Amino acid sequence: MATANFGLSMALIVPMAYSLALRVDRLAPGREETLGYILGFGSVLALVSGPVVGTLSDRTRSRLGRRTPYLIGGAALGLAAVLVMAWAPNVVVLGLGWGLASLGWGTALGALLNVKADRVPHRLRGKVAGLTGFTMQIAPVVGVLMVGAVSGSGLLVFLLPGVVGAVLLVPFLLFAREPDGRSRAVPDRLGAAGLLRSYLFSPRAHPDFAWNWLGRFAFFFGQSSSTTYLTFLIAQRLEMPLADVAGIVAITGGISIVTTTAASLGGGFLSDRLGRRRPFVFAGAAIFAAGGLVLAFAGTLPVLLAGSALTTLGISLFTAVDQAIVMDVLPERETAAGRHMAINAFSQKVPGALAPLAAPALLAIGGGTEANYTALYAASALLALLGGSLVLWRVREVGRDNSWQPVATAPPPRRTFPSAASTRPEDQ
Repeated sequence: MATANFGLSMALIVPMAYSLALRVDRLAPGREETLGYILGFGSVLALVSGPVVGTLSDRTRSRLGRRTPYLIGGAALGLAAVLVMAWAPNVVVLGLGWGLASLGWGTALGALLNVKADRVPHRLRGKVAGLTGFTMQIAPVVGVLMVGAVSGSGLLVFLLPGVVGAVLLVPFLLFAREPDGRSRAVPDRLGAAGLLRSYLFSPRAHPDFAWNWLGRFAFFFGQSSSTTYLTFLIAQRLEMPLADVAGIVAITGGISIVTTTAASLGGGFLSDRLGRRRPFVFAGAAIFAAGGLVLAFAGTLPVLLAGSALTTLGISLFTAVDQAIVMDVLPERETAAGRHMAINAFSQKVPGALAPLAAPALLAIGGGTEANYTALYAASALLALLGGSLVLWRVREVGRDNSWQPVATAPPPRRTFPSAASTRPEDQ
């Protein structure tokens, strides 16, 4: 699963981070804003389609299972879109190609997340979430280095990440096959109203999922606000041209590999070992907040690097362990896991779109000639801390009895009949 996640993440993220920028520069030189329009179109398409595809996946009854058809179909669409982007004669066709690519690779990644929710038992969720979180962070770094070596080829900068994604998916399809899904109960007919309901859930019926969603929204709003402007912050504080910041950004990228490895793998494994997840999520938010405050007042390169290291450490720890919490509190796991995983994705994707739009208001505080990055990064720190606090104090640990208290590490006593008070099935 981690290998497949690595490949699909590379196929989706590398074009956003590198390949599309090269193609836009060739088709529309000097029009950098075009890249934003293309990326925005793909993001909206993937966001809107997520719950619908998740609902259809939940209802699929096939010999290959519920998720495998979407893994195969998504990867096939992504590969086809690679050729559209590579040979696009203008930016309109390029945008359409990226829309297809984001829909295809996004569908495949979503299906892989659904497999994780379906099949990973509670005792392993932290480890698996840590491994997949780690591979998702590392894949773009490896992918950009790979396509950077063939940057002169308009075809290979798109084709290589896509081929790697498809090839690394094959072992998962061969050796982790889903059971035949044709014997599952056939759901009721899905109409237009059912599709509209796929975007909604009941916070009253599923409070843990709702509070965790809100905590994630606050955290990722703060995270998106800060990471978007890191390059500009470094240039302002060190009083250097923006073009000269690339070397420092590369250093921060190298540091992030170390922090991501430590936080994703260490946090995921420890949360399983100790049977507690909320403290790790709060710790990730607190570490990010500390890094944000360091960046808010940093004036030298060592302090900037330290702040960046703390923020990436916090992001990785929060993301890895909270993904395990998502699987713990997922509503209607047996019948609607795909739909709710897509709804959960809104808690990260919507802040990623809104935060850069809200940031200018904070940057303008004080009315000076320079952007107020102190206000921006301080606000980001507070939002992240709020998100971690919501998860810590409002989301129940899931384990022996779904109580509000930390989960004991000893296995639960065997029950001879299901508890009427339990709203979530035991899957230890």
